[in-house]
Parts: sequence; structure tokens; C-alpha cells
Amino acid sequence: MSKLIPAELSRPLVSNAVQAALLEDLGMAGDVTSQATIAPASSATAVMNSRENGVVCGLDLAREAFHQVDPNIEFTPLVADGDRVVPGQDVARISGNARNIMSGERVALNFMCHLSGIATYSATFVDKVAGTGAKICCTRKTTPGLRAFEKYAVKCGGGSNHRFGLDDAILIKDNHIAVAGGVREAVLAAQQFAGHLMAIEVEVDTLEQFEEALRAGATAVLLDNMSPETLRDAVKLNKGRARLEASGGINIDSVRAIAETGVEFISTSKITMAAVPLDLGLDINITNE
Repeated sequence: MSKLIPAELSRPLVSNAVQAALLEDLGMAGDVTSQATIAPASSATAVMNSRENGVVCGLDLAREAFHQVDPNIEFTPLVADGDRVVPGQDVARISGNARNIMSGERVALNFMCHLSGIATYSATFVDKVAGTGAKICCTRKTTPGLRAFEKYAVKCGGGSNHRFGLDDAILIKDNHIAVAGGVREAVLAAQQFAGHLMAIEVEVDTLEQFEEALRAGATAVLLDNMSPETLRDAVKLNKGRARLEASGGINIDSVRAIAETGVEFISTSKITMAAVPLDLGLDINITNE
């Protein structure tokens, strides 16, 4: 599996997300349990490890969680985002003030478990279509406020990103077509509106609409809720003119058959919305007081 991941997440994005999560968790009084049970000067070492097979993602967020609580906490990753891990494998080592490690633990693990779950499920889809040439893509169906991180997790799992929002590409859907008066009308209007660097894709439900989109000069077409048989027909009709994306109702059991039709992209919300968090834990030991 190739790791199609960016060099790093935006630092301000990471910082702001972690700050909001810590404010939510620590509240007005801070970690009262640790204050009540752990001496202020206690030091500790801790190890974050995986309890199951998966793909790791979110180490920058975990590091930031501990550092915002206490800049003196040492966070040492033992793997990299996008690496596959097995049960019992250590992911990171943390050392410093015991109270502060405990205060940052849950925010660090929440980000790591959630994003690693998405990376792992994305990798499952990617593995399923291996050898077909089809790319697995995410959608805009993401947790509000976490889109950039969840899309990063998809890439850590070997998948690809669809558009990030409504402002970075034109995707003409069925409701746009209905209001515009037809596929041709919508595509031509988009071509007149868009700058030369903005991508334009049109969603179609039937082969008739697909042929209309091709005649209008669409460069990318989303084939919505089509059977593998219909998708094969679309690939034959296309003759390489437009980039083809299959979407709608795709799951881990159906994705291989769809990939084998010859479409270039397969988009599914399952990899972000149905991913189960990866089971990661943190074991701590008091070293001195």
C-alpha cells in the first residue's frame, strides 16, 4: 500500500483543534481526579500501544495534546502516520509530569483512535480493490470540524481525497440539474462560470444522462447508484473521454466488483462515517515523587 499522505498537517489547524478539545475536557477546574490522587511533583512514563491490527494516524494531534497541557512532556513516536501495527505494538512513548500526562491522555487517544479507525477502514477498501487501478475516495460526509483530519486519515490508509468543500470544485448533482433544466444546460453553465483551474464534475443516474454529459463536454462524470453491469456499459461508451467515478451504496462487499468495471474512482462515505475507532490504549507508570 502506498502512503499518499501530505508532508504534514497544518500546524494552526492541529493547534486549534487540540485547544478546543482540551477546553472541552478540562473545563473550568482542570483534571480534578489527578489533582486529588497524584502528588504535584510525580513523574511518570507511559506507553501508547495498539490492541488490534490497524493503521496509525493522528500522532501530531496526540503530541500537541500533551504539549499544550505541559510543554515539558516528552512525546516520542515509535511509528509514523500510515504505518500498519499489530496487537501489542507500541505506538508512542510519553514521559513527564504524571498529573499532566493524565490530563492530556484522553484528548490524545480520542484523536488517535478516531483517525486511526478511519485510516484502517480506508486501507481495507484499498486492499480490496488492489490491482484494478481504481482509487478509493472519501466524500464530504465527515464529522463537522474534523474534515481536514478525517481526509488526512483516508490518505494515511492509502485512499484519495475528493473535494474538501463546496468552494474547491464544481460537482453538479441531480438537484442542480433539475433547477438548471438538464444535464447539458448545467454543464455548459458551469463551463462558462469556472476558471481554468477549477474542476467540473456532473452526477448522472442513467446512461442517457451520461451520454448527454459527454456530448456537453464533461471532463468528469459521477455514475450514481449504477450496477456493475451498467458501469461496464458506461466505461465502453466513454472511450476514455471523461474521468469516471462510481458512487452510491458502495460497501466493502461490493467495492471489488465495482472496481473491476474499469471506473477510475470509487467514492464512498463509509470510510469516514462507518469506521470503527482503532483500539489504542495508554499504560502509565509512576517513576518518582
